[in-house]
Amino acid sequence: MATKQDVLARVKEDKVRFVRLQFTDILGVNKNVAISVDEIETALDGQLMFDGSSIEGFARIEESDMLLKADPATYAVFPWTKDKAPTARLICDVLNPDGTPFSGCPRGTLKRAVAEAQAMGYVMQVGPEAEFFLFKRDPDGGPTTITNDRGGYFDLSPIDRGEDARQDIVLTLEEMGFHVEASHHECAPGQHEIDFRYTDALTAADNVTTFKLVVRTIAMQHGLHATFMPKPLFGEAGSGMHINQSLFVNGSNAFYDQHAPHQLSRIAMSYLAGLMRHCLEFTAITNPLINSYKRLVPGYEAPVYIAWSERNRSPLIRVPARRGNSTRLELRSPDPSCNPYLAFAVALTAGLQGIKEKLTPPSPMGCNIYHLCEEDRLAAGIASLPGSLQEALHHFSQSELMRGALGEHIFTRFIAAKRAECRLHEMAVHPWELERYLSVH
Repeated sequence: MATKQDVLARVKEDKVRFVRLQFTDILGVNKNVAISVDEIETALDGQLMFDGSSIEGFARIEESDMLLKADPATYAVFPWTKDKAPTARLICDVLNPDGTPFSGCPRGTLKRAVAEAQAMGYVMQVGPEAEFFLFKRDPDGGPTTITNDRGGYFDLSPIDRGEDARQDIVLTLEEMGFHVEASHHECAPGQHEIDFRYTDALTAADNVTTFKLVVRTIAMQHGLHATFMPKPLFGEAGSGMHINQSLFVNGSNAFYDQHAPHQLSRIAMSYLAGLMRHCLEFTAITNPLINSYKRLVPGYEAPVYIAWSERNRSPLIRVPARRGNSTRLELRSPDPSCNPYLAFAVALTAGLQGIKEKLTPPSPMGCNIYHLCEEDRLAAGIASLPGSLQEALHHFSQSELMRGALGEHIFTRFIAAKRAECRLHEMAVHPWELERYLSVH
């Protein structure tokens, strides 16, 4: 585990000139405070003050003074800054002025969920699979939805002309300490995926926030715009962020039991049942945009139905074939617009609740659920995920489990922010409406 002294030594060795202190707001937007290297000790001691009233969902004006405490384990130098003014980053926890953890800090929320799992004897391991689009920019540098290629799943250059950008993204991530397992073109034109190796939940969430920053930065260097918007193109597959998750006990995967049906332990089955029982309640967190629900529709490989399977990808949860320490549950509904700290926290909380209640999931679905008619789905007891952000917010707002997992501060402010977003969307006049009605009515 890195210490304050380790970071101070690295800063000298790397000849760092500036430091960016990173954190996320409740909605998952990356924020940063830039400081000179002379202030790094203050940040590592948790004494660097900033104005929290300007950050979405953080604090009211009358309690705006907040503190940032940098985590030494997150030290890394941005590779693209090394030639001019080497700049390091440190990911921070947000503290109250008295130095206590701030209840509105998403990273602190995940830490609380992780601590609950540890109290039960478990360590959550997470392997995210994040997808994104690379689009061209217009002559003024603004983003477009014009793709840079016409490639498809696993296609190689020259069809995939975003290959160079994706390769540089991988090289940059590896230079920053990532273990990248795979990178490839996805189904839609201009769509890509980069998977990194599973690790503990907090590190995985930190990795996702860094990943987004790196992807956007390197894409810009290639004259492209990277977006994690779930469904930017009509008629094409959207971008997901599958969350592969498992629980470990003393270094062994607690989800694996070679003698059990499907070689899934009782713990795995109860965790799976917890995810299924509470998915309606946490979908607002894992799919937080109005646009998220344009992705969660049949026919584009995104899950719509609450079921699980080992063999096909249409249900909410898939159990990949590998067993032993690689045994995992793949939650397929989340998208990359979510706040990873909150998404991992609610998934873990739901799974742990399943273990506490010793829940049993239904039988797995061996067929493609998209091919079942509504009557057959109802007969099989297969429910659907929320069809809109408003519907997801309804389930979320009624959930005492989610209120407890996130804390009152984040729970209430998230609902308020998202309901305001829905109201703005309802009042806006959209291009589709103009195209459909302007010349007819």
